[in-house]
Amino acid sequence: MLSNLIAVDAGGRSVGIVRVASGDPAVIGRALDFGAGGVIVPLVDSAEDAARAVSAARYPAGGRRSYGPMRSMLRIGPTPAEADESVLVLAMIETPGGLAAIEEICAVPGLDGVYVGPSDLCLAVGGRFPNDPEVAGVFEAALETIRTAAANAGIAAGIHNPTGEQAARRLAEGFTFATVAADLVHLEQAAAAHLKAARGES
Repeated sequence: MLSNLIAVDAGGRSVGIVRVASGDPAVIGRALDFGAGGVIVPLVDSAEDAARAVSAARYPAGGRRSYGPMRSMLRIGPTPAEADESVLVLAMIETPGGLAAIEEICAVPGLDGVYVGPSDLCLAVGGRFPNDPEVAGVFEAALETIRTAAANAGIAAGIHNPTGEQAARRLAEGFTFATVAADLVHLEQAAAAHLKAARGES
């Protein structure tokens, strides 16, 4: 995580957002102390889970984050009040419980947005595997429910996508941000394109 955040910092134009392993305050605090501009918290099943995640990202005046900012003072903050104002907290919606409680989750004070893990959400709505075509309609309805709840609460709604084309579709549908593929996929595609160019292949 630290090396990835250093690499993001080196670019000078972006701030890293970390998908933490859990909503544990120590895990969230570690990511933020390393300089993350925000956290994506997995397996949020309820408003209580979301509130605990928000609290873990805020300093003692309004939360449970301990003061030990380490690298974060270079980019985020540097005072606790400034950090509390700038750090994002996003709740992953990827379980049956999270989907059922989406309106309550979106209404949690201090929560900046929700983020869909599509593979897990597909399983949560009854899919046998990610992208199971048999639950495509139910899955799309779940996405609409999530987008609507976030919009009504005035918070962001994001989703992961395998391709840029799908990301464009989701943004057009009303999602406010999207992530695309993964580092290994990007490296593989770039290497394949360079190799193709080197061989003179069209």
